[in-house]
Amino acid sequence: MTIRVLVADDQAMVRGGLRMILEDQPDITVVGEAADGAEAVELARRLRPDVCLVDIRMPRLDGIEVTRALAGPGVADPLRVVVVTTFDLDEYVYGALRGGAVGFVLKDAGPGLLVEAVRAADAGDALVSPSVTLRLLRHLTGPPAAGARGSERPLTDREAEVVRAIGRGRTNQEIAAELFISLSTVKSHLSGIQAKLGLRNRVEVAAWAWENGLMGQR
Repeated sequence: MTIRVLVADDQAMVRGGLRMILEDQPDITVVGEAADGAEAVELARRLRPDVCLVDIRMPRLDGIEVTRALAGPGVADPLRVVVVTTFDLDEYVYGALRGGAVGFVLKDAGPGLLVEAVRAADAGDALVSPSVTLRLLRHLTGPPAAGARGSERPLTDREAEVVRAIGRGRTNQEIAAELFISLSTVKSHLSGIQAKLGLRNRVEVAAWAWENGLMGQR
């Protein structure tokens, strides 16, 4: 099935560039473009895309306000929002993720990560640019918190390697290359890890790795 995407950015050249990157993929199509936040909300509610790519700084409504309107708590039928921005300020990251975004990707991260974020969002997963992930998760370094979650089903050595790679902000493709395994095997390990640990997505897996002291292990 084709993933239907809405692109919201106040710069026409950026919207055009994102469209070119996405529509170069056989499984993705751009169904609409919005030049400001209010238009993004209106189009998203009317078109019901599978994924909304939203810039942070836009006229009328900013990206965080758009995210809350489309995916925030209390939204009856939330959409999947991925924030795509030049700015990785903590206030934007926290605001977007608290507002319901399932991804936060920097524009300089490259087309591969953008496409992976769209596919992850469509699959119900979450993806945050590695540099942003690392900065957020390093606040969790140190001994495990008192309420840190464990698992009655211990991770295998390979699963632990995958978890540590996710904690370092690696994408699935990078993990496959580092561990000399296929992309499908990485995805299979990730699904098993989430099931064992009771976690919803890779961002929570990364947080679990830091909270439970795996990042200091070899």
